[in-house]
Amino acid sequence: MTEKGIKELHDLLINKKLNVSDLVKESINKSKELNKKCSAFVTIVDDPVLSEVTDSLLSGIPYGIKDNYSTKGILSTGSSMTLKDYIPFFSATAVENLEKNGAIAVNKTALDEFGMGGTGTTCHTGSVKNPWDLKRMCGGSSAGSAAAVAAGIYPYALGSDTGDSIRKPAAYTGIVGYKPTYGMISRYGLFPFASSLDTCGVLTRSVEDAAIVVDAMKGQDNKDLTSWDSKGISLYKNLKKDIKGKKLFYIKEIVDKDNYPEASKELIEHLDNFNKTIDLLKKEGFIIEAISIGKNILNAIPSVYVCLSCAEATSNMSNLTGISFGPRGKGSNSEEMMKDHRTKGFSPLIKRRFVIGSYILQKENQEKYFVNAQRVRRLIVDLIKEQFKKYDALILPVGSGPAPYLENALDKVPDNETKVLENHLQIGNFGGFPSITIPNGFINNMPVGINMTANCYEDEKLLNIAYKLESLMNYKGQIAKLGDDK
Repeated sequence: MTEKGIKELHDLLINKKLNVSDLVKESINKSKELNKKCSAFVTIVDDPVLSEVTDSLLSGIPYGIKDNYSTKGILSTGSSMTLKDYIPFFSATAVENLEKNGAIAVNKTALDEFGMGGTGTTCHTGSVKNPWDLKRMCGGSSAGSAAAVAAGIYPYALGSDTGDSIRKPAAYTGIVGYKPTYGMISRYGLFPFASSLDTCGVLTRSVEDAAIVVDAMKGQDNKDLTSWDSKGISLYKNLKKDIKGKKLFYIKEIVDKDNYPEASKELIEHLDNFNKTIDLLKKEGFIIEAISIGKNILNAIPSVYVCLSCAEATSNMSNLTGISFGPRGKGSNSEEMMKDHRTKGFSPLIKRRFVIGSYILQKENQEKYFVNAQRVRRLIVDLIKEQFKKYDALILPVGSGPAPYLENALDKVPDNETKVLENHLQIGNFGGFPSITIPNGFINNMPVGINMTANCYEDEKLLNIAYKLESLMNYKGQIAKLGDDK
């Protein structure tokens, strides 16, 4: 039953053809089985408080919470040894909003440590494996949430997105990943990574379910002054397939095969897949045009992201000392204790990012790196916003093909040729734009995705475009056929 969508489950529950207890028990049992193969969870809640079935579509339905959301009375680690025993006394606003709608959390999902990674391999509980093929990654950082939703543990799970952490794992696991406009969902209670980029969101198996969940999560919150009043936006009620007059654009340099002379067969097939989808949309009445952006500005995207995210992370996580919370480090004074705690508690990847962030924030380096990165960010955002005056959304392929293999994932040197293709989703975070990934076929029996991004506050329009495209393909609601690692 957990493989069904939200509306179907709600109908079964409200008509008493299914009871909450059985549905939740099934989800918990499946969680335990999946965890043995995929290491998708930090915590599985064996005795969650059940809710009554009401008019709320989410009532009585289980879901998962990424382990960088604070959950009252439930272990919340950020997938880091520095918080391996941390149990908060409050829940994130987004989680509270779902609880008010009767949603039932059954597990906390694993992530790259504090969301800082794109592989799902730096979780303190082990690498998350892709349920389509256990030799491959799910991507990150919302790896556990993606694996669980793809495997049919429940209809949806919460994620967070600082660079692509919802949308790329969604592509790699054949599901939907939706990052709303920045501030639509309160970040209060979300462990901060890079506050100007962090966005709460959701992973589902359909655009419809994404709309339902975000409607319940969103809202202005006095505890997060970046949140805004979205009462006038109703994603689910306004979901329709009317695309009359809609105009899309894609960036020519990113999808032009001539720019990838060393392209793999998977990359060529991925770009061909994208072009077929563009042709499909044109036949349905979409106006789609290619635009050109200089390679220099595109090539700057990954560097800008590293500068800003590492600097903000270094500042945000300076409180992780082992003094206020977390396991105490050893030492004869507070400085030695903090050094021991942070040295032993963080993974090598996180420590590298903190070193980079500290260097960028040094007084003598701020103008050269941090301030200049902010300037280039503004240039990129302005370029895209200028396009949104003419077009309804940007459409591009996600990554350079299906999920990479886990073997030596952290040791692989980034491919300079495909770095923009792999990192362009960061544009959505630079501008706070709403952005959604949906499935777009298979390559070598592995799912691949396509992404659409719209202007700020135009989430309804974006989801309608994605809803229409989803209806033209046969990947809605698909469940991963659990692979093997032999």
